[in-house]
Formats: sequence, structure tokens, C-alpha cells
Amino acid sequence: MADFSIQNVSVKGISACVPKENFVNTKDVFPGMDNSEMQKIVSMTGIDKHHISPTEICTSDLCFHAAEKLITKLAWQKEDIGIVVFVSQTPDYILPMTSAILQERLGLQSSCMAFDMSIGCSGFVYGMSVISSLISSSKIKKGLLLVGDTITKFISKQDRSTFPLFGDAGTAIALEYDESAKEMAFSLHTDGVGHKAIIVNDGGQRSPFSAQSLMPQNYEGGIERNDAQLYLNGMDVFNFSITKAPASFNQLMSYKETNIDAFDYFVFHQANKLMNETIRKKLKIDPSKYLYSLQKYGNTSSATIPLTLVSELQDELANKSLSLGLCGFGVGLSWGSMILHTDKIATLAVIEI
Repeated sequence: MADFSIQNVSVKGISACVPKENFVNTKDVFPGMDNSEMQKIVSMTGIDKHHISPTEICTSDLCFHAAEKLITKLAWQKEDIGIVVFVSQTPDYILPMTSAILQERLGLQSSCMAFDMSIGCSGFVYGMSVISSLISSSKIKKGLLLVGDTITKFISKQDRSTFPLFGDAGTAIALEYDESAKEMAFSLHTDGVGHKAIIVNDGGQRSPFSAQSLMPQNYEGGIERNDAQLYLNGMDVFNFSITKAPASFNQLMSYKETNIDAFDYFVFHQANKLMNETIRKKLKIDPSKYLYSLQKYGNTSSATIPLTLVSELQDELANKSLSLGLCGFGVGLSWGSMILHTDKIATLAVIEI
């Protein structure tokens, strides 16, 4: 049972960045689609538009701009930053690690440790547990958690089961060793039995990329994609999410001997409106406390939780102390919940590049 707490680490700031010009409205995704069918998709997903990265913009670019502006906002000295963790499934290269590229690009010292974590929808929660554990145990002064994906680069525009859902974003979270900080609490889980439910089949060592990988294939429902593009089994993922996410959060509340009423807000992975509303109702969370950024950004994979915090809570994060219930779930299959307390942290409006 992976339930644990971390002391002496506080979040000092958070920022998010999305592509500026290159976005599409959901109604324009499939121009030939019947209007009633399109309205059904919008109603079920809750997604009105998506920010999609052009070819020249990578996840690292979005995270870099989020981090650079956040460092400036905090007036941090870069020599004090001792760790960078980059959480993404869309790195710049197979190797080297993108975190090393970002360490150099941000002008950080060579004494700064840096590494990547290849996790998707639960990536923010997992990333927070890892970087906070390292800061707490080593007394590193300051750290950056960079979380994001440009997942649309792996999605077929002819796949109506995935293309209407996803968008791109990069985020930065600034953390600091702080003996006065309230503890963070985590509940983390994995079940690799379901690893094929969300998968890009070709391109790794198990199924190497080849010319055949790019050959388009037609599937039921007018879907067309190739084996180098994202496949998502919607029903399996739906059933997994509405079961595991609420169970995980209930388990975490039991571990911390708390309840739903103790939280100011909840931010769960922005999968789609139908799925998230099912989870919210299972946990009996007041709608006014359960935040969405889906309508503006779609499902941005690992970035959804921090992006939603910035998009929907900028003023309150900056001016109040908040108790937040957070939960990520999806690709892996992997899921995790956390309790985070913030106290007047630095925030920026969503950056567009």
C-alpha cells in the first residue's frame, strides 16, 4: 500500500504555458461530421478548444518558458536550484534526457541533478512525490518540477476517438526545503495489466519504428490511424478511471483521517467531462469545488492538474492558504492522489507562446 507523507517541502510557485496561435475549436475538428453528432461529442467531453503545438514547438519549450518566467517572478537565484525533474511522455529525443537540456537552457549549475520521468496522466502526482522526497531527505534548497506533454504529435487527425480530446501544455512547479511546511500526503498505484489500454505501439525497442508503422489503417466508426499514433480503448479507460480514482482518494483520506469537507478545492486529471463528473458524484464533491479547464485546453495528459490550478485558481493561490485534493489517473495504467497545502504562492496567468 503506497500511502505516505512528506515533510519539510513547500510549493512556492506554479506556472503553465500553451501554444498561442495553433488551436482548434472542437466543432472544426471534423468539418464533415453531422452537427448533432458533434454536439454530442462536445457535451460528453466538455471540450470547446485545444491548443496544439506546431512542429517546431516541443514539450521542453513550453516547460522552459513556464519555468523561466516563474523563476523571475520568485526572484530566485539560479545557483540555489539543486534539482530539475522533467515529467513527460514526449521528450525531445530518445536520448539524451530532456531534463539535461533544460538544465543547460535555464542556466542552472552543473551541480544541479536532473532526470526524466516517463509518466502520463498521473505524472504530476508521481512527480511531486519524487521531487519532494529528494528535497526533504537531502535538504536541497530549491527544485523545479517540469510537467507537460505535446501528445497531439502522436494523434491522428482522422481518429475521432482521440483527436477531439487532447491538447498540449507545459508547466513548472517551484518547490523549496521548508521546515515550517505542512506535510504532503500521497497514495500511488500501478496496474500494468492494462498497459495496452492507452498506447503508441511502434517506436520503442519492443516494436521498433519501420515504414510499416506509418501505414494508415481503417477501423470501425470511420477512424483512421497508424501504429505510430495513439490508441485509446475508451471503455476500458472509462471503467478503470471511475473505479480507481475515487477509491484512491478515499484511501488517502482514510490514511490521513480526513474527509471531503476539509478541502477548499479538488483538481482531478482532466480526462473528459463525463468521466470526471462520474468520479465527482461518486466522491460526493460539491460542483463548486471541483475545477475544470477542459473547456479551454482539453486533456493535456500529465499537465492537466497544474494547468487547471493556474487557469482556474490563479488569484486564490496567490492570496490565500488552500487545502487541495488532487488525483491523476490513466496511461500505464497508473493512478495517484495527493493532499497539497499552499500558502500564498507565486502564480502567473497562463503563458502563450
